Amino acid sequence: MHHSSGMRCPMKPWNTPAFVNLLNLAIAEDLQTGDSTSESLIPEDAHCNAHIRAKSDCIVSGQAVAEIVFHRIDPSIRFEASISDGNAAKSGTIVSRLNGNTRSILAGERLALNFMQRMSGIATMTHQMVNRIAGTRCRVIDTRKTVPGHRYLDKYAVRCGGGGNHRMNLGDGVLIKDNHIEAAGSVKTAVIHAMAHTRHTLRIQVEVTSLETAREAVGAGAGALLLDNMEPDEIRRIVMDLPEHVLCECSGNITLETIRAYAETGVHLISVGALTHSVQAADLSLQIIR
Repeated sequence: MHHSSGMRCPMKPWNTPAFVNLLNLAIAEDLQTGDSTSESLIPEDAHCNAHIRAKSDCIVSGQAVAEIVFHRIDPSIRFEASISDGNAAKSGTIVSRLNGNTRSILAGERLALNFMQRMSGIATMTHQMVNRIAGTRCRVIDTRKTVPGHRYLDKYAVRCGGGGNHRMNLGDGVLIKDNHIEAAGSVKTAVIHAMAHTRHTLRIQVEVTSLETAREAVGAGAGALLLDNMEPDEIRRIVMDLPEHVLCECSGNITLETIRAYAETGVHLISVGALTHSVQAADLSLQIIR
């Protein structure tokens, strides 16, 4: 089941203006004064073969991004993905092959790896979480806890790992959280206002912390609940109490060790901020072959 959402993460996030801006920033950050090392010791016309190798087991993500990085630096570099995004690479496997100007390949190395290691790390963690809840009706989704500027790439990487996407941005759905409820006065008031002032295609979701507030939110017309920071037993009680049409999502420091217990409560979605806010980069390295 997909989270209803107006604006999906683009299927090819590297074709977006947002990525072009990010790439321009990344290149300026690393190369605005050139590459002192390569320029001092490698002939301008030297060519080489190189490959990117996985040094840990991972799910690959970001091949097109790496290729675009190298092509922006030097359009004549040949880049070939040996393992496509979303597939597993065993430690030691070659994931990409390159051929071209040696200085250009070295200039793009860190930039390309920075993108690919982050994206592959997100895909790998997502895949592990998805595997842990196999056989339940539940799906793993991400959150808005992304590194600024990287959201499209982060959310694409989650999909490479078999997860789904939550809201892309604040305009993408109504999620009434504790601070909104505080500001509105009550759950009921918040839901009634949201229903009166948003387009009918947006699902109204409310963050709740007890069975009472869950009943109040659904009674006022909420179509989805976010059960935040609760124990599985309490979540199970709420899920069993709800009408069938209400979408249930849970979140709150859910780990690889605990995710199965949450999935077995009957929730539809588990959102995991750690997928994108605490990324363990995949270990990839580029080697020149003499």
